[in-house]
Amino acid sequence: MTARAADRARYDRATAHLDAPVAIVDLDAFDANADDLLRRAGGKPVRVASKSVRCRALLERALAKDGFAGVMSFTLAESLWLARSGFEDVLLAYPSADRAGYAELTADPKLAAAVTVMIDDPAQLALVDAAREGGREVVRVCLELDTSFKLLGGRVRVGARRSPLHSPAEVAELARAVARRPGFRLVGVMAYEGHIAGVGDAVAGRPVRSRAIRLMQAAARRELAERRAAVVRAVRAVVPDLEFVNGGGTGSVQYTAAEDAVTEIAAGSGLYVPRLFDNYTSFHGRPAALFALPVVRRPGVGTVTVLGGGYPASGVAGPDRLPVPYLPEGLRYDPQEGPGEVQTPLLGSPADDLLIGDKVWFRHAKAGELCERFDALQLVEGDRVTATVPTYRGEGRAFL
Repeated sequence: MTARAADRARYDRATAHLDAPVAIVDLDAFDANADDLLRRAGGKPVRVASKSVRCRALLERALAKDGFAGVMSFTLAESLWLARSGFEDVLLAYPSADRAGYAELTADPKLAAAVTVMIDDPAQLALVDAAREGGREVVRVCLELDTSFKLLGGRVRVGARRSPLHSPAEVAELARAVARRPGFRLVGVMAYEGHIAGVGDAVAGRPVRSRAIRLMQAAARRELAERRAAVVRAVRAVVPDLEFVNGGGTGSVQYTAAEDAVTEIAAGSGLYVPRLFDNYTSFHGRPAALFALPVVRRPGVGTVTVLGGGYPASGVAGPDRLPVPYLPEGLRYDPQEGPGEVQTPLLGSPADDLLIGDKVWFRHAKAGELCERFDALQLVEGDRVTATVPTYRGEGRAFL
């Protein structure tokens, strides 16, 4: 029996009492992935990216491990909810226009002490002030650096379109604006190198493209390390007691951690290891989050149909954004239908061994987005479900 076949047998036994659709997290794999992130971080604290987990119980499980510290959130409403739930260090990774949220933040000492907001433009400070409604609490602020790799004088750009702050001078100018403005305190700098951390460099069947990605990423890492260090020096000249410099992502943990300027690493997807993280040479995780759909039809030889399945991931639409049939091995989508809203036909010889009611296990393309489809995660240890925990959705929370 292969390792994957053994996993299928375990998951089927663990969830035999549960009807599909059902989602699980294999805690042995989750913990092993957490340990690997810490190993690659080389002693620097790892801040958990909540959008890649979207389950408070599993955020708490990661943070209970020595070496994880703090949460990186994705909306202000989520940040406030987490802070009220007892999370004491929440870094909001994206600027917000949530005026009601800012009114709450600036009126509550506990929230203001726990939550750090992200800016890259003075107009965002003005928006916070306009939303205060009398709230006088000092707002903790982090500046985001644009990490994009620019070539040919900026005519070629590789990387996500995030912050407009690219040079040390630009970041330092905004740091001075924060320092001059009452009601704000600059505490951190963040730089997320998505073109390195979030792009696999070993694309199956594409050796030339894979080599080009590796060359690009190596050059981008060198350029960013030098620029990030200069940015941090420039900001510390304005704010000597800067608390943290956050960088990285699951795919670049060890490279970012090697930079002296960086004080902490952000990672989240590496806990679940969705399918988009199969194509990396720098690390190999264990799939920890899966979902099962039930076989409801057997249309013919070599074909079964499962209920549901149309759970595409965000990003540029394409085959790599679709969940992948994982267990049993050897199933594939019908190219004329793909994963459907209410049913999904699957082709392949393993279909002939599946009966009505059997489970087919899938991996989502991305990590936390799986939790937007399920109210609960079944936590599996060995061949038993040892706990059932709510996702954000299961707690009635849909932040984006």
